[in-house]
Amino acid sequence: MSITLKQTAGPAYTRIMAYGAARGENAVPNDDLIGPIDSSDEWIRQRTGIVTRTRAVKDTDAIDLATIAAAEAIEEAGVAASDVDLVIVATISNPKQSPSVSAIVADRVGANPAAAYDVNAACAGYAYAIAQADALIKGGAAHYALVIGTEKLSDIVDPADRSISFLLGDGAGAALIGPSDAPGIAPAVWGSDGSKADAVGMNATLTQFRDGEAVWPTLRQEGQTVFRWAVWEMAKVARQALDVAGVEASDIAAFIPHQANMRIIDEFAKQLKLPESTVIARDIQTTGNTSAASIPLASHRLMAEHPELSGGLALQIGFGAGLVFAAQVVVLP
Repeated sequence: MSITLKQTAGPAYTRIMAYGAARGENAVPNDDLIGPIDSSDEWIRQRTGIVTRTRAVKDTDAIDLATIAAAEAIEEAGVAASDVDLVIVATISNPKQSPSVSAIVADRVGANPAAAYDVNAACAGYAYAIAQADALIKGGAAHYALVIGTEKLSDIVDPADRSISFLLGDGAGAALIGPSDAPGIAPAVWGSDGSKADAVGMNATLTQFRDGEAVWPTLRQEGQTVFRWAVWEMAKVARQALDVAGVEASDIAAFIPHQANMRIIDEFAKQLKLPESTVIARDIQTTGNTSAASIPLASHRLMAEHPELSGGLALQIGFGAGLVFAAQVVVLP
């Protein structure tokens, strides 16, 4: 006698219902960082497009930032927190290896006992989590999902490092995802290239720090390697994301790339041949690079500044340490 297991199925489509955001309490201008790296405000602006970045105070961590952003997304979506049954947090700056940021945030915002887990995919983490939430809701494993990118990168920077320290900021962005009558999240184009794992990441392990073999681990990058990979390879991924969504560059109302570097963003737009009408997110200028938080933070600011984009198509792409990448087209809430 064979027994067939019962299967569940969810809605045919999902959409982003609302965004939430939290930025570090302090605005840190370039002039505050140039001493240890023997640089200048002009050098940082020309190289990255950053004028200032947000950084959190000592007592604020990535969990606190995530909670604020999540609460706003839930409120803006008009969904009861108790109806959120999945929380996915993308982060590389959980203050502890365990427990997860997601379980704590789920409890803080009133979503307990939602399924909760963290994703470590660096700057692509938010886009990874969007793809997962979309699939899990369609599969019937959840009804409403909270996707959060949160980072307190100021805890893992060396002020004297010239490769990445001046880029980084602190913040969290959240998206509330639920069922939809029409497609609101296109399939993701995602992947990895672990052969370039040394291009960006931590410069030591926690066990090396414990054993006195290294100082506190901080982020480092091979700037030119990452820049070339991002500009050339990620433009191809962005085009693939448009193809799988069945849309053209001319259909895109907004372009929301990971806020890694203004030069990369501008080169992206040029290669994709985006029309002048496309609004391009440039949150990096005043927030800095916030890794997994950068796309949702940029999305939140874009919607606040351009409410007319509501219902339009946005192409988002994240890329970073791993090396990992993910891109998809979404309908803006």
